[in-house]
Amino acid sequence: MWSELTKAIADLNIPVDWAGIRVVKETSSNRHVRDGLPQANGKYSTMGAMLEVLVNGCLGYAATNSLDIASLQAAAEIAYKQALVASEWWIYPFGETERPKVVGEYISPFLEPLDALSPGEINDLLVRICQTLKVSDKIVQTTASFNSSEKETWFVSSNGSQVYQKFLSLGNHYGATAQDGAIVQQRTNNGWHANCYQGGLELLKQEGLWHRVQQVGAQAVELLTAKECPNTRTNLVLAPDQMMLQIHESVGHPLEIDRILGDERNYAGGSFVNKSDFGKLVYGSPLMNITFDPTVPGEFASYGFDDTGAEATREYVIKGGVLQRGLGSLESQARADVAGVACARASSWNRPAIDRMANLNLEPGNASFDDIIAGIEHGVYMESNRSWSIDDRRYKFQFGCEYAKLIENGKLTKTLRNPNYRATTPEFWQSLIKVGDASNWQIYGTPFCGKGEPNQAIWVGHGSPVCLFANVEVFGGGS
Repeated sequence: MWSELTKAIADLNIPVDWAGIRVVKETSSNRHVRDGLPQANGKYSTMGAMLEVLVNGCLGYAATNSLDIASLQAAAEIAYKQALVASEWWIYPFGETERPKVVGEYISPFLEPLDALSPGEINDLLVRICQTLKVSDKIVQTTASFNSSEKETWFVSSNGSQVYQKFLSLGNHYGATAQDGAIVQQRTNNGWHANCYQGGLELLKQEGLWHRVQQVGAQAVELLTAKECPNTRTNLVLAPDQMMLQIHESVGHPLEIDRILGDERNYAGGSFVNKSDFGKLVYGSPLMNITFDPTVPGEFASYGFDDTGAEATREYVIKGGVLQRGLGSLESQARADVAGVACARASSWNRPAIDRMANLNLEPGNASFDDIIAGIEHGVYMESNRSWSIDDRRYKFQFGCEYAKLIENGKLTKTLRNPNYRATTPEFWQSLIKVGDASNWQIYGTPFCGKGEPNQAIWVGHGSPVCLFANVEVFGGGS
């Protein structure tokens, strides 16, 4: 591949200031079982190239699914014409500073290849999960799914960049729905498709898998007779699988610099954060330390370089509760004059890279789970996201969870159903009073973060410990 691409970039016959070629090859599979019966067994492959050029300070793009020299040249000519026309109205002149030379590679760590089990063996496993979830006749539906992906990318540029990356990823999901008359409750393994990681098939063979499957089924039934979550203001303890959603929606999206600049308002909304807030805004309590970290082994959105070649490094975006930098690519950093990160990412070969969060993690504190619970006279503990709603400025939000426990006098007591909470983003994060330690820090991921026009669904990862928030409005009710 390298010889063909380096020859192609050298042979491009267009008068550009800079040119890059990003090739993506991906093979994915998806398997889904409902009530023990296979519903989907799909596999698809895709391969193509994105041509990016710089002309008179403006970037242009064009994609092709053919990698021969003639097709790459034709795509480059389209990108050139696009950039040339647009350069009459550019809002910021870009240069090679936004596309530096970089050479390197990244390969996901793994122990077992993704084909270590046959499709039939994976289906048998999913069927057994469904059967094990049905712990009672009150379980009216069970589901189990598995998806995997092997993706390779090559990036070359006219100023000498050569980057190769190979990503192995998989995700598994299962859940049960229980019903008793008009009462219907759902319990899943950590929420909707949260168990997504980089690695090999060893990740499917989790220790304690069958105990956890039975627990999910039993908790679905347990919720049928549980008390409704009370309507009150109280201490709120969130498990890492709900903190994933909290970080994603109320930290990740509002810190994307293109949203702050107004680029996303037509589709995904803007942000309550302003350019002038960086280095000054008290986003949360002093216990709030958020890092952008694509270097975590096995986390879903780990990588060595973003899709424009910028080298990925671990950076604090919020430190001691104070906003430090945004989630913005090299060109967004230049436009906004705000420090950013290596986060220009594209969902496939036929999409240009845009500002996207990757691994966004809340760093651990020093409290064990038992310490957190023991210090609470009254509160609610919640797990696993069920629903979410947040305004297009990422300021006001309301989230619901699948499962909750009442906290009374330092102990988890009654099970609660239909737990929800609401707040504004700064109010909520400034109420953070305890952060769990490394013993309860967990990572999750999702392949369904949507953004951009045309839409791009992309992988993100989030790590967090258990967290305690004071004086939060919680309430019951279905969502």
